[in-house]
Amino acid sequence: MKVVAVIVAAGSGQRAGGDLPKQFQDLAGKPILRHTLEAFLRNPNIAAVVTVIAAGFEAHYQRAIDGLSLPAPVLGGATRQESCAKGIEAAAAFAPDAVLIHDAARPFVSNKIINDVIAKLHEAEAVIPGLPVADTMKRADGGVIHETVSRDSLFFVQTPQGFHFEKMRSAHQTIALKGINTLTDDAAVAEATGMKVHIVPGEAANRKLTTEQDLREAANRMNQHDFKRHSDIRIGQGIDFHTFTAGNSVWLCGVEIKHSHSLLGHSDADVALHALTDALLGAIGEGDIGTHFPPSDKQWKGAKSEIFVAKAVSLIAARGGEIGNVDITIMAEAPKVSPHLETMKAALSQMLHISPDRIAIKATTTEKMGALGRKEGMAALATALVKLP
Repeated sequence: MKVVAVIVAAGSGQRAGGDLPKQFQDLAGKPILRHTLEAFLRNPNIAAVVTVIAAGFEAHYQRAIDGLSLPAPVLGGATRQESCAKGIEAAAAFAPDAVLIHDAARPFVSNKIINDVIAKLHEAEAVIPGLPVADTMKRADGGVIHETVSRDSLFFVQTPQGFHFEKMRSAHQTIALKGINTLTDDAAVAEATGMKVHIVPGEAANRKLTTEQDLREAANRMNQHDFKRHSDIRIGQGIDFHTFTAGNSVWLCGVEIKHSHSLLGHSDADVALHALTDALLGAIGEGDIGTHFPPSDKQWKGAKSEIFVAKAVSLIAARGGEIGNVDITIMAEAPKVSPHLETMKAALSQMLHISPDRIAIKATTTEKMGALGRKEGMAALATALVKLP
């Protein structure tokens, strides 16, 4: 059975607070949407992932998926039902047998839930995960209880909700032609067109993040989980120096800055990235930049230093590690670095796959002392924290 997942991330998420919809807010260093996407991308039963977002949030989506291989996002509609329908139509390009529709704000979805829904689809036309209601239920009007409602056969519904693709595609088209566009989940669409919807056990952890309190609790849980998973904390440091030579710009943290001179080096002489590369390599005991990219090797002449950083990042990832944060200090009398700090942080964020708030870049002078004070060159110091299993 070929299964495509549709991740619905087009909501406004206003109850969660913040300047962005909750799906684009950071959770333990990554946007919530990225956590959710990664859960489906690493499941071997998912053939493709389609994401539905609201118009105007394309740049936030690109930041969230940086480094992931995904198709272009689908722009959602005015309601969740319309957004899901658009996602299903886009999924048709992959010719799936089944589709799973999941809330972007449920980042703790497990492989077990995904696999249980898919397994049940082999014998059912529609499947949703759910949790039995454990609390006593009351029906009230105007703050006054009118009756106690039996909780037997009541469930809290979750996602991903699974359906045979063509049946669900047809169901959405049928409901839309009837002028109905406010159904709150896809199971309701299935029910309205006569499909029999089956239920499989959900998980308490697979909750939808809705409020600010939900986000705080999710961050605590993610941090606890991350520490258990990456309890080997490593710190590396790096230092690099380059002299000035004839030229009209210098490269710092992957950003070209106009200057009266350039830095002399076998590569692009990005002193900050060289120090950072050594810090990352040092944290995992993998030598230094010269070990992996010897200056005697002509292929690195004039090379962009992002290549060196990418190598260090890949070595960390190969060991199941993550970068916690980096701190860089640039020492020089000139050029002035402060106007470029945000651009440099953004460039590093993409290279390291961490959020900008985990990156510090500072600049200082030597108060005109020594070679740096005489404007003969630049130096950089870097520290990196790496978390390994």
